[in-house]
Amino acid sequence: MAQFVLHSGALSSLFDSARVLVGRLRGGTAHAAVGAGAIFAAVSGSSTAAAATLAHTSTGELIRQGYDKKLSAGVVAAAGTLAAMIPPSVLLIFYAITAEAGVGPTLIAGIIPGILVALALIITITVLITFNASTAPRGEASSGQEKLRSLTGLLPVAGLFVLVVGLVFLGVTTATEAAAVGCLGALGLMLGKKKITWATITKSFAEALSSSIMILTIIMAAHVFGHFITESQVTPRLVDALSGLPVAPIIIVAIIAVGYLILGFFMDQMAIIALTVPVTLPVVTALGFDPIWFGIVVILLAEIGLITPPLGLNVFVVAQASKMPVEDVFRGSVPFVIAILAVAVLLFAFPQIVLILPEMMGRL
Repeated sequence: MAQFVLHSGALSSLFDSARVLVGRLRGGTAHAAVGAGAIFAAVSGSSTAAAATLAHTSTGELIRQGYDKKLSAGVVAAAGTLAAMIPPSVLLIFYAITAEAGVGPTLIAGIIPGILVALALIITITVLITFNASTAPRGEASSGQEKLRSLTGLLPVAGLFVLVVGLVFLGVTTATEAAAVGCLGALGLMLGKKKITWATITKSFAEALSSSIMILTIIMAAHVFGHFITESQVTPRLVDALSGLPVAPIIIVAIIAVGYLILGFFMDQMAIIALTVPVTLPVVTALGFDPIWFGIVVILLAEIGLITPPLGLNVFVVAQASKMPVEDVFRGSVPFVIAILAVAVLLFAFPQIVLILPEMMGRL
């Protein structure tokens, strides 16, 4: 689905459409980059792909309009992380498979946290501009007619997201069946954009197959690792040891969460899930915590590693696309790292924020 949408050319207009809608505000173009990142995330599933696309479509425009270079690059790198949380996130699906949790509920659980991260990024932009007005120019107003026209760039992609996620949420289809519907919808989008050619179809299938093989190989390795952990009795011993500690269970889970934050600085997010979830999840569930809530918190903390040194994959992607020094992009990302951390703390303190939609889904 993501490859069909990407080759349809529908994503190239997301940033421009969002900019027309909110461009009159000071910092509106930066807000538009976050909005475009959220919508791209809703059909992409890959943070790196989102960051690369946004870097090519929006970083140069932000700088051209007079935005501070560090702010411009930081916004784009941070907006790319939304694809890790907003369904249909590849990481959410991978976690659900590794944790043997329901794929549908896990995907749905990412909606509110994804929206909160997007709002946190927008609030951060507003605060930065308020304290230093020179980092962003005055907004450019657009006519009502221009705003109506801009919707044609947003509605097809947003409609595809609503279709896929709505089918899963309402229980009309399984996540797999919804994916098939999404592929058909994306193919229809290619047809509407007159982008269907033998070359685009072949390239879409080749890239999707390459990604799928990579993910399936990691899943196979994760299951072998999980079997080894089970046979070696590491997890039961760890559960017994941690359960006997004279501290509250929430403190133990908080320590585990900090560990994931640190791992995100040095490891790929999918590798983190594959290597650690078979060990940590039984501990967390034994302490009485929900596995879906834990997965959302883990992925949110791990995705911070996409914009922090030394790995910071999104930062390197944006730096390469915008021809900026990597250290400048890292500096520009710091305020947004704090914003995402604040959302993680909020989800940790109030698990119901994550669980409310999956619970509603279960009652339908």
